[in-house]
Amino acid sequence: MTNAKGPDSQSLADASSATPWKDPAQKPFIELKSLSKRFGQFTAVDNIDLKIYRGELFTILGGSGCGKSTLLRMLAGFENPSDGRILIDGVDITNSPPYERPVNMMFQSYAVFPHMTVEQNIAYGLKKEKLPQAEIKARVQEMLQLVQLPQLARRKPNQLSGGQSQRVALARALIKRPKVLLLDEPLAALDKKLREQTQFELMNLQDQLGITFVVVTHDQEEAMTLATRIAVMDAGRFVQIGTPSEVYEFPCNRFIADFFGKINTFDATVVASEGDWMTAKLEDSATEIRTRHPQALPPGSRCTIGVRPEKLLISTEAPTAPGLTVTRGVVEDLAYYGNRSLYRVRTQHGRVVQVSAQNYQRSAELLLEWDDEVFLSWDSSCSVVLTG
Repeated sequence: MTNAKGPDSQSLADASSATPWKDPAQKPFIELKSLSKRFGQFTAVDNIDLKIYRGELFTILGGSGCGKSTLLRMLAGFENPSDGRILIDGVDITNSPPYERPVNMMFQSYAVFPHMTVEQNIAYGLKKEKLPQAEIKARVQEMLQLVQLPQLARRKPNQLSGGQSQRVALARALIKRPKVLLLDEPLAALDKKLREQTQFELMNLQDQLGITFVVVTHDQEEAMTLATRIAVMDAGRFVQIGTPSEVYEFPCNRFIADFFGKINTFDATVVASEGDWMTAKLEDSATEIRTRHPQALPPGSRCTIGVRPEKLLISTEAPTAPGLTVTRGVVEDLAYYGNRSLYRVRTQHGRVVQVSAQNYQRSAELLLEWDDEVFLSWDSSCSVVLTG
């Protein structure tokens, strides 16, 4: 007979180190307190608070003009805050000049010097600090190995690809061994295939070095791939902060839900509530949806239910599994993307719903066609209550 055992201290420590933001005992490595930046009458960053922990690859995500690059420039010391404080490793650096901060920044344009070789570009910061030549040479070689460019050490930037130039800029930013590396749209200049490859290289490099990375991007997929946590920014404020799965699967409002891809929305009225589970009736039908919401809504409350297109199942036969919400409809439009198909289905109550279905089997013909009558279903756990 075996004894049931709880998690040992090492397991708890490992869990805490993997998610330090959940541990009240953990101290933030970077802390922003009531930080604001105004340009005349325009507020670019509006009274934000943020805690980033040591070793995180933290992403600030938002559209153009949301304030994310201004925030990064304040961290770097290139912009002075109008209000608030910036602390790194417990030290207030709000008024410190850039060269006194334990940070370095990699710019979107890479800013690689065209008249210098790869190794000269990488060594530039150390030469400015007048370090011994032997140490400079050793650290340049270390960086060349780290970014896998030793064979290109003597090439000029015009002899490099976009991905190679990006690695040079990264090596130059890392060679001074900063505590924090700031990256402004680091992959924006790369084509899609190279960008996807470089994302994993960047993640592996960060994990290998253990340096805290703060990445600014407008690309949702890039943020989802790279980040331990994402802060979604809009109009100078953070709308939601969480892990990639949290912000995608549990958006706090309609803005976040729409920002991270497509979502089907249904206006509904709560008919029953028990704990954090509730049942809501769609306003244009008799269909009832059971879903979870952290703040219980009393019966009679109006709400919006969201379901991602990939959470929906589409079939020509009525599903029989328990716990499913089921509705009927007709295929109105479809698009074939190779690995998946996208269907627009008009339900029996007149609502158009999008369904994203993986094409698991190879077929020369589409399994569904225009005007096919179909059933749509989804599990209760796949729906989310949206506000705003």
